[in-house]
Amino acid sequence: MAGLSRRRVIGGALAGSSLLAFPAAARASRATPDGPWRHYAGNLASQKYSALDAIDASNVARLGVAWTWDSPDAEILAANPNLKPGEFQSTPVFAEGLLITSTAMSQVAALNPVTGQTLWRFDPLSWKRGPTTTKGFLHRGIAVWGRGKSARVILATGDGRLMALALDSGKPIAGFGDDGVVDLRGVGMVRPVPDEPGIYGITSPPLVAGDVIVIGSYIDDRADGRLMPRGDIRAFDARSGRLLWVFHTIPLDGEFGVESWKDGSHRRTGNTNVWAPMSADLELGIVYAPVSTPTNNFYGGDRPGDGLFGDSLVAIDLKTGKRRWHFQTVHHGVWDYDLPAAPILGDVTIAGRRRKIVMQVTKHAFLFVFDRATGEPIWPIEERPVPQSTLPGERTSPTQPHPTRPLPFDRQGITPDDLIDFTPELKAEAQAALAGYLHGSIFTPPGSKPTIIMPSFVGGANWNGAAFDPESGRLFVPSVNVPLHIALDDKGNIRATEQAEVEVAGARVIARGPRGLPLLKPPYGRTTCIDMTSGEHRWMTPNGRGMSRLPAFRALHPGDAGSFGRAQILATKTLLFVGEGPQDRITAEPRLRALDKASGAVLATLTLPDFMLGAPMTYMAGGEQYLVFSTGYRRLPQRLVAMKVMP
Repeated sequence: MAGLSRRRVIGGALAGSSLLAFPAAARASRATPDGPWRHYAGNLASQKYSALDAIDASNVARLGVAWTWDSPDAEILAANPNLKPGEFQSTPVFAEGLLITSTAMSQVAALNPVTGQTLWRFDPLSWKRGPTTTKGFLHRGIAVWGRGKSARVILATGDGRLMALALDSGKPIAGFGDDGVVDLRGVGMVRPVPDEPGIYGITSPPLVAGDVIVIGSYIDDRADGRLMPRGDIRAFDARSGRLLWVFHTIPLDGEFGVESWKDGSHRRTGNTNVWAPMSADLELGIVYAPVSTPTNNFYGGDRPGDGLFGDSLVAIDLKTGKRRWHFQTVHHGVWDYDLPAAPILGDVTIAGRRRKIVMQVTKHAFLFVFDRATGEPIWPIEERPVPQSTLPGERTSPTQPHPTRPLPFDRQGITPDDLIDFTPELKAEAQAALAGYLHGSIFTPPGSKPTIIMPSFVGGANWNGAAFDPESGRLFVPSVNVPLHIALDDKGNIRATEQAEVEVAGARVIARGPRGLPLLKPPYGRTTCIDMTSGEHRWMTPNGRGMSRLPAFRALHPGDAGSFGRAQILATKTLLFVGEGPQDRITAEPRLRALDKASGAVLATLTLPDFMLGAPMTYMAGGEQYLVFSTGYRRLPQRLVAMKVMP
């Protein structure tokens, strides 16, 4: 099937656990839910939107801290000082009157949404297996199934177990799986998973669609020559934990797409996992899975061919696990441009026709938009020639997909016109610095010379994703443009270079341009509003002051430069909230900004107790609207912060 991946193709252990519970009297004090946030991103469409409007432009400046909740992981870290703490990136859910969160160590707690009091806590002891990722312990949330007395918390742990807890008590459901546990390292797996920490686990929340639990996976993506686990997607029955189906993200012999893996490379390649959250349309019966890059992220000499379903958006039948349609956003990826965020579903009117669409933001600053039932692109997507690799044994794809609309939401590739140019002298020095790198248009492949990847593999967009306003049909996309560079040896291994100072994910950040300034002109972080009825950009605003806080930069009068820190976003009926993340601790600030959705104007800037790590969520309880988010980076205190309008 020649050219198969060039286009979208339509197809027809409970022992050792610990539980901390609180008295029924305390549980009875929980508030009645007026505006539930039952899913990680608000709903199964992953819109990160709430119709609540008690917080609006007239009172948002009076937001203050209502309560804080300290993660119980601190107790474990204090008793085990050799453990690497990681990051508290969880977004809670609000269901059955409880605020429920996971922690970086996969503990689960239910809180009183008005006071932040812990009502129950469950520790699956997954931390005893060691750190779950290369960053340390990391976990982004849980899911909820059922209502009333039968409601359950669905937990997929960092060490690769699936469990169900009674929502009202936190007690494990013994009849779920094998004595309360489904072993995600074994059930339905084609290839064994190495029994060592940080190789395989779950960091994103499960997707609960109807009575089906759909699970992706985190897989270590550092290149070390080993046979890595496969990232196959699995579905389980929400009542029993029984395996329902498996979707092979790397096709097996005889399966659709195997022809895109040349020389039998499908048998020796791993990863190709869904580490980001997923979305679902219950009416269509489809799960939307954003699949990541096959092993290895920056070199494909050992996996010739386009490699379906790597770097693909895959629509999977919820009942059968069969492919409905797919689109590969990057062929034979060597840039770590895996799909990093949940696809967003929305219903909009385009050219006079009501369309059910799915929107996928990418690390390389594209927005791919499809009819979510058929997979047909809403606007044309063109295969365009791209630069080719010169590394021995590497055969990159001659073309890559380029959406014609919307336009990219951030800088792609790098040219002299992108360099800092406040003065002619600065521009000349930046040009001299750029000459030391291999650089060019987007999809310039890494080579033996230090090569700038732009956007880099930290984004463009990343796991923080975007927010969609279903009333206006507008999408709000936070992004960064951090130019990173890597250099490879003849075997595709990353080698050390001397050009820059800071190491991130095995590559060196181009942290400084001339005179300690950035190499590129601002903004370095932004939020872009895209009108999905037309595909047009409506406005762009920098994400905070960023580099403009530095004395050398401030003297150039750049205005807000935008932070390199990854921004977290939430849309409500009245406002757009954007919180700064901590990746750039030198110039980022722990601030929350409230924007006008129509213009991008900043209506209020609020100082936070710490940087926002997880996406914020909102709910009504006790007659008031709350905004809640997680903080806590590495050894800084990890806690939830709840804000409300103060008198």
